[in-house]
Amino acid sequence: MRNIRRVLRVIVFLVVGLFLHYVMPQQDVARITSTEIFRTDFSGVTRLFYAQADAGAAEQVTRDVRLINTERRRTYLFGLVRGGPQTMVYRNEDTGWIYPPYFKFDSSDLQAEAAASISTAEPYNWVVVTHYGWRIRFLSVYPNAVSIREIPGPDYRPIPWVNIIVFIALIAGYFFVRAMWLQFRERTLDPIGDRAGDQIDRVQADIAKGRGRFRRWLDSWKSKDRR
Repeated sequence: MRNIRRVLRVIVFLVVGLFLHYVMPQQDVARITSTEIFRTDFSGVTRLFYAQADAGAAEQVTRDVRLINTERRRTYLFGLVRGGPQTMVYRNEDTGWIYPPYFKFDSSDLQAEAAASISTAEPYNWVVVTHYGWRIRFLSVYPNAVSIREIPGPDYRPIPWVNIIVFIALIAGYFFVRAMWLQFRERTLDPIGDRAGDQIDRVQADIAKGRGRFRRWLDSWKSKDRR
């Protein structure tokens, strides 16, 4: 039973961790090399990784998707370790009022801002691309760019304030819910369990008494037969 609980906890932890990694904002230091628009057909799998159509446009199976092509600084361990350059392609879609809650309605403006920040010759113009999502190449899935802002250079290290605040709130919420659950179990479930256990003990005691009486009745007949 303990092993089953451990497996369930690990599964829940992985699901929650992957969900947070997908929807939480990430910041990449990059330079924009080009922008483009391509037409794509959404399948049942890839549709899960794309946002909705632009605000005011009808949602269809086939539509245009804006892309922002960049060369970013590769990072490891949540940005603490820097690596070499790496190409990265971002999509640029509105999120609207629904999932995920970025309330993005300015995809056209962001595309124009990205085009104005294109840098192909030194000195490069470096920017921080805030995005969410994953890059899955075999499914042609791209992370969604949320905002772009200029920075002094490639050595700039953005601080993920939103992620820090969200994780602090999640940790505080976890301990708050855990304390409420322990208090509820102590005040409500444990007394119910104790009463149920006492009732079971009384029932078992009554059954034992009944069996004892029945055995004594049988023994009384056996003693008569011997006489």
